[in-house]
Amino acid sequence: MTTPPNETPVLATNPASPGAPLGEAPSRIAATVDLGKDGKQHGYLRVPHSRNDSAWGFVQIPITVVGKGRGPTILLTGAAHGDEYEGPISLMKLSRAIDPDSITGRLIIVPALNLPAVKSATRLSPIDGVNLNRAYPGGRSGSISAMIADYVYRELVIAADIVVDFHSGGKTLDFVPCAVMHQLDDEGLFQQTLEALKAFGAPVGLVLRELDDEGMLDTAVESLGKPFISTELGGAGRVTAETMAITDRGVTNLLRHFGVLEASADPLGIGPAAVAETRLMHTPDADCFIASEHAGMFEMVADLGATVRKGDPVGRVHFHEDASAPAVTYLAGHDGLVLSRHCPGLIQRGDCLAVIATDFPSR
Repeated sequence: MTTPPNETPVLATNPASPGAPLGEAPSRIAATVDLGKDGKQHGYLRVPHSRNDSAWGFVQIPITVVGKGRGPTILLTGAAHGDEYEGPISLMKLSRAIDPDSITGRLIIVPALNLPAVKSATRLSPIDGVNLNRAYPGGRSGSISAMIADYVYRELVIAADIVVDFHSGGKTLDFVPCAVMHQLDDEGLFQQTLEALKAFGAPVGLVLRELDDEGMLDTAVESLGKPFISTELGGAGRVTAETMAITDRGVTNLLRHFGVLEASADPLGIGPAAVAETRLMHTPDADCFIASEHAGMFEMVADLGATVRKGDPVGRVHFHEDASAPAVTYLAGHDGLVLSRHCPGLIQRGDCLAVIATDFPSR
């Protein structure tokens, strides 16, 4: 069987749910848009949610599909966690502004993927308490988060050639704005993804070795051999003009990089094409991640973006219930950059206190 460029063969599928093999029940989520239709469509993913105040109710997750002719399909998602804002805002602007005549291929845009969490400004879904980005590949018979993950995986990821999932630090972490990819064993996929990482143009391009990647959308996409880009674009439960400018520029750069958006098109108003220089960094081992072993008041000693040497103090925990107890100082485990820091003034045992990123070796 010959596969046309930019098309993935899907064999023996269930016509009621194209991403599902024959014999498997279709997704319980219904889309009000046609993923294969040209032009621009705004609609919803209708997720069944029977509750006390709405017996036959739905959660309606906004989705925009923009298509024109043959070309790559890019899936763009935001707000897997409901307290992360740069990605969703940029994707909402893109959904409104994009002209179908300016693209070649298809965009599937889901700005507020975990809508219940967005409405409650929480990291986890307030309905089932699940972290959506640890729920993949999901399951049609599970809770609402499992249903969403199941639909995204079998209907949207399967249809896409490239997936971009936007994150930031939420209320509890703040980051030097970065585009993120995983360390990958597949050299071809690694190089393809690395080029996209650099094209995004964030101040830092992070090659991340996760401490735990079970159930992540990243892992689900990579297991299919498809490029996946994520981000950490700020945090502290806020949006700044700087982080929004980085996000809008990165979205535009990626669409141009993959040949979906015309070079002259500028739906987010970033101006002439310009890819900012990205500092490639990585987290080679667990020593990059500093976890607090104490509960107390948190003092940041090395600010976000500071350069530190191994053994330098990064933060301290003070014991507000015992003024006589000396503070505990946490030290950098590597030479590098303070990429991320804990935000709230109080810190608990096991909280991520800071992340130190080191320069990625030349290849």
